[in-house]
Amino acid sequence: MSKAIIIGASSGIGRGLAKILAEDNYDLGLMARREKNLVELQKELPTKSYVQYIDISKQDEAIANLRELITDMNGVDLVIVTSGSGHINDALDWDKEKQTIDVNVSGVTAMIGTAYKYFEEKTQGHLVVISSVGAIRGSRQATSYNASKAYISNYLEGIRCKAKKDELDITITDIRPGLIDTDMAKGEGLFWVQPLEKASKQMYKSIKQKKEIVYITKRWAVIAFVLKHMPNWIYYKM
Repeated sequence: MSKAIIIGASSGIGRGLAKILAEDNYDLGLMARREKNLVELQKELPTKSYVQYIDISKQDEAIANLRELITDMNGVDLVIVTSGSGHINDALDWDKEKQTIDVNVSGVTAMIGTAYKYFEEKTQGHLVVISSVGAIRGSRQATSYNASKAYISNYLEGIRCKAKKDELDITITDIRPGLIDTDMAKGEGLFWVQPLEKASKQMYKSIKQKKEIVYITKRWAVIAFVLKHMPNWIYYKM
């Protein structure tokens, strides 16, 4: 029986992936701040599952929570980090910027490090982190969000290099979604917003294939290519 932990399983992408993994006979560790949502999700799953509170904006506690759940499950094969925060913040309100940094940078880094150290000890494992197409370029409306995702994608590349240098059988998957129909899709004039179920299925397929970097849904790879090569003078006008 394969076993996985999903950090941020109470809603959105995390919840969608939990249902798909359970259908594929994974035992699951479900982690999030909203325990009530996790308990409700647990009732819907056909396989064994564990519920554990976690708030990754409080890194020391979150590290202890993740370690505890790994122990309770007697080890896991896969850790998926879907937790994230972001705001439309033209005014650069510090409270909103700080919340994004605390979760997307400090919190996610803490989870990556904790999972990696565990997989390092057992010399194998699979770590999946949800980044974003937004990692490619800066955003005038969600400045800290895009910057935080760029940091995470860069950090994951470093961790991947570390695993390969140490000749460990650890897969690092950086999933970069475009706009998906979840609460995280914010702003006006949104386009190419993809259904959660479709996106979750593509993510799981990529996880099973042990891909290193993947854009979800597939059409967002086109946007990523355009953004990477777009001249600054055009991008600044968007």
